[in-house]
Amino acid sequence: MAVKVLDESLGKVVLIKLKGGKVIRGVLQGFDQHMNLSLERAEEVNEDGKSNSLGTLIVRGDNIIMISPPPS
Repeated sequence: MAVKVLDESLGKVVLIKLKGGKVIRGVLQGFDQHMNLSLERAEEVNEDGKSNSLGTLIVRGDNIIMISPPPS
């Protein structure tokens, strides 16, 4: 089920909540069986709505609490 949602989200912007409360938004480029995600144009979204650009990054699956797919 989750793999299908991730497949459909490839190339689109996803919102990711991490352990520790960080929220990251970026274009999903790929993922593996451990739910490690490859993001492009990633940015950390702060509670005040501002964002810090992070560029391209890999997010480890064991740090992810929630992945929000793009609105359909």
